[in-house]
Amino acid sequence: MAFLALGINHKTASVDVRERVAFTPEQLVEALQQVCRLTPSREAAILSTCNRSELYLEQDELAADDVLRWLADYHHLDHDELRACAYVHSEDAAVRHMMRVASGLDSMVLGEPQILGQMKSAYAVAREAGTVGPLLGRLFQATFSTAKSVRTDTAIGENPVSVAFAAVSLAKQIFADLHRSQALLIGAGETITLVARHLHEQGIKRIVVANRTLERASLLAEQFGAHAVLLADIPQELAHSDIVISSTASQLPILGKGAVERALKLRKHKPMFMVDIAVPRDIEPEVGALDDVYLYTVDDLHEVVAENLKSRQGAAQAAEELVSVGADEFMLRLRELAAVDVLKSYRQQAERLRDEELARAQRLLANGAAAEDVLAQLARGLTNKLLHAPSVKLKKISAAGRFEALAVAQELFALDEGSPPDKP
Repeated sequence: MAFLALGINHKTASVDVRERVAFTPEQLVEALQQVCRLTPSREAAILSTCNRSELYLEQDELAADDVLRWLADYHHLDHDELRACAYVHSEDAAVRHMMRVASGLDSMVLGEPQILGQMKSAYAVAREAGTVGPLLGRLFQATFSTAKSVRTDTAIGENPVSVAFAAVSLAKQIFADLHRSQALLIGAGETITLVARHLHEQGIKRIVVANRTLERASLLAEQFGAHAVLLADIPQELAHSDIVISSTASQLPILGKGAVERALKLRKHKPMFMVDIAVPRDIEPEVGALDDVYLYTVDDLHEVVAENLKSRQGAAQAAEELVSVGADEFMLRLRELAAVDVLKSYRQQAERLRDEELARAQRLLANGAAAEDVLAQLARGLTNKLLHAPSVKLKKISAAGRFEALAVAQELFALDEGSPPDKP
């Protein structure tokens, strides 16, 4: 039984590498089943977001190199390139890492709440794939419980700091008065929903939501009085958009340089602010070279995020302490569970011996033996049988010079305190 957490994130890998290691929703079930089939992993879950791709595994023996090779092969990457930016955590450290991630302590935006929902989705997908068993399942539940404690017992999530909030903060720096601006939001997921909420709260003039399905775009648009369109309608909307923020799961860019150039001409080169939160990227990098375009990726948001995090730094230490307590308690419970099978077998053996001696005593009573003699024989017989196997084993252990085992036996049987047996 061994826990393993490995992967890459925004601290260790560039957006170029992260988008190549990202898993699409359609790939997850197959990838989970494959990693359990081709590596020594018995249980597995995959968390893949714009800022990280991580595998959480339970294995008989730790085999990080096998998993890293599988991950590189799956995404057609050079093994050494992946290993150079990957991190590996095992056992207690893996537990602590999962809890830190779920609590937002390892995020680009300290304490951001979306990661917990993403972690719960990763767990749900792994259950659907049949790759989560009792051990990893217990770890996920303990992780969710610890993250909830961090959220409710510290101030780490009080201020609306997120990648979405950082994007809107940047927009406010470029367009001082958002009441006169129009925003085009591409996608309809959780991040875009947060962007829409922040823009709505800032009183932006108009929001257009573009998505692959009109139904999903309409559901989001209704919440904020926005207008819903299809992705195919983006060229028409682009010329009217001062702010463009995109976050989809598309494997190919949605916005190219040519489309933006045409929109700029129609806008008479009025500036456009664009943020590409997606991994892989939704907006071609060449768009950033155009005059009058301010293009930011998730990696570019670091500076804005840092400014917005100052109010959360004080709560981070308290959150780290809660994570430490949660990890320690989980490992303690797990170690206690390891004794359950042994205790169960020992109890079954003791009950079998008890039943044998009790049956013998009942036969003696039925044959007219004195109750006092039968009880005494029952006590002696049960004591001798219960002590026989441990006595034989202890003599063999002592003969082999394993005196540390004798000290453990003394503690196990709760014998009187005293010095361990002396070596002859």
